[in-house]
Amino acid sequence: MNITTGKKKEPLKCVFYAPEGFGKSTFASKWPDPLYIDTEGSTSQLDVRRFGDDMTKWDNILGAVDYVIANPTICKTLVIDTIDWAERAIISKLNKEYCTANVLTMDYGNGSLLVVTEFEKLIYKLDAVLAKGINVLLLAHASIRKQELPEEMGAFDHWELKLQSKQVKALVKEWPRMLLFGNYKTYVVEDGKTKSKKSQGGKRVLYTQHHSCWDAKNSYDLPEVMDFDFKKIAYLFSSESAEKTTLSAENREKTAKTDVKPEKKEIKEEPKPEVPWEYETEEPEVNSIEKKLREFMALAHFTEDEIIVTFHEKKKFENANKLSEITDWGFIEKSVLGNWASFSKAVQKYGVETPFIEHWEDRKGGKEDGGNQ
Repeated sequence: MNITTGKKKEPLKCVFYAPEGFGKSTFASKWPDPLYIDTEGSTSQLDVRRFGDDMTKWDNILGAVDYVIANPTICKTLVIDTIDWAERAIISKLNKEYCTANVLTMDYGNGSLLVVTEFEKLIYKLDAVLAKGINVLLLAHASIRKQELPEEMGAFDHWELKLQSKQVKALVKEWPRMLLFGNYKTYVVEDGKTKSKKSQGGKRVLYTQHHSCWDAKNSYDLPEVMDFDFKKIAYLFSSESAEKTTLSAENREKTAKTDVKPEKKEIKEEPKPEVPWEYETEEPEVNSIEKKLREFMALAHFTEDEIIVTFHEKKKFENANKLSEITDWGFIEKSVLGNWASFSKAVQKYGVETPFIEHWEDRKGGKEDGGNQ
């Protein structure tokens, strides 16, 4: 068993949110060698590299992340601008799949569950990007809402991520090591003659620690409030990453060619492949599908017995008395997890409303065999 000590050098995973027009995209352009997944078209006036396909489509967003994983030398920082528009892409896709105006309004919270399940796919892929040594920066808009605390009198304004699903919002806040909130700092001054008060200033600042009025955190001992300037956090990047920011695309290619061995030089000179939006995903392992099914069950408060009873009522897996005995996991992935809203209604009808012991004996032949219960 290995035991290590001390700080580990690792790429930054950061979420930065601020009001519209604050300068989020420009701030991201200062990060080492950034590559944008522009979900809202906000980088058109910036001289940056971005994926050229339609990033308002969820499958294209996932495809872009897959491409970075497969080509880890393509950038030093992957930027998603913005993550709340990426969530819109998920909702738009699910609305079409389930023929609904808003999947988040589905009964029993199933719609929100579907959205966060899709979003988790992105998080898993971003973790793979980080494992390749690439920084990940997620940009988001900020929204404001009234909040009340039991021990306080009255309500106050609270800034938070502008995400529609509460589960996605919680996931985005938990995932990064650095959650930064940007806002305009104003000052209230009093007129000496009229004694009237007015606000002035509007200086842009970064908040790095949690406050009752906003969400923020960091693992790097940053000051609670900083000027909105990339130089304030530039030291967090390794010297190699900082050096890469000064290299043009042409210089990066020249540097890469001088670093490789002679036999690999020919490979470096080949033209870069186009972004493959038609990509294949590996078939998930059986245990991963079962794990996902159990997660769905936990959120819906369904027991394993209730699921098995429902399968039996539907004349499916009649020889299985527990989930581990199911053989066709492809059916579970497509027809159960992929159609969870309908399946949940079936569980409510057959698994939950029917007294389990009586129903289970009928299924297993307990009463016909002279069972005593």
